[in-house]
Amino acid sequence: MKKRLLLFILFLAPVIVVAQKFSSSTPNQVVEQIKQHVTCDWMSETVDVFKTGDPELELTGIAVCMFADMATLRKAVEKNCNFIITHEPIFYNHFDNTEDLKDDPVFREKMEYIQKHDLVVFRFHDHIHMTDPDGIYAGMVDQLGLKPYAVDQSLVHYKLPEQTVKEYAEELKQKLQLKTVRVIGNPELTFTNMALMVGAPGGQRHIKMLSNPNVEVLVAGEATEWETYLYANDAKTLGKNKAVIFVGHIKSEEAGMKYCADWLKGFLSGVPIRFIENDTNFTTL
Repeated sequence: MKKRLLLFILFLAPVIVVAQKFSSSTPNQVVEQIKQHVTCDWMSETVDVFKTGDPELELTGIAVCMFADMATLRKAVEKNCNFIITHEPIFYNHFDNTEDLKDDPVFREKMEYIQKHDLVVFRFHDHIHMTDPDGIYAGMVDQLGLKPYAVDQSLVHYKLPEQTVKEYAEELKQKLQLKTVRVIGNPELTFTNMALMVGAPGGQRHIKMLSNPNVEVLVAGEATEWETYLYANDAKTLGKNKAVIFVGHIKSEEAGMKYCADWLKGFLSGVPIRFIENDTNFTTL
């Protein structure tokens, strides 16, 4: 009898797991579920808040993206998604302050489009980085195939097969589908020790990483030219084995938001979840 009962429980286990998925009807309910599934405490002071729209609006679909630019908003509408989860600001500054933009024609037209289509925008930045594992890094490590080369299971430090900066830059272009990258330093530098710093953590953090004797090449998103660029070029001139490969802010983190979309599908049901890839936000001539 006990054996039959155990077999019955084991048979039901997969069903029980599926039943735990949450059927979402509003953006606010989605965010409440996100708060339950991150591994960190939810901060009272954070940029991870609703930026536009009514959080109690009935959901038609969720669009997940890096930048909620106009092209992405239009794609969300085409896919019948009225809730956008974006990693970065929507209104051109970290806290999405709009007081100085109220008379700006670009801001006004963007806001009019959002209101016309009843779009709800939520920023998911701080807590996806704080959760374990950091969702942005996890997605990027997977896309770049870095896991086998991690030093002590780090998400930042890697020991790669020996190659030149130029060779690795070409590999990054292929994996991230980029036409160009920026290389600061000697493209012919041979290296094995690489560090990954996604997004825009700031030039001073880049410099601190480059000063580490165990880091030869830094793969990064973006930085101001008078900080990281200046340091890396001085290092090159002084004969140091240092170089930086900049892949741009979007492509240095975007795979993390694809990871986020898949993560959401693990505990949300009853609503379509679409990952929207950003178009390149600059042109090289």
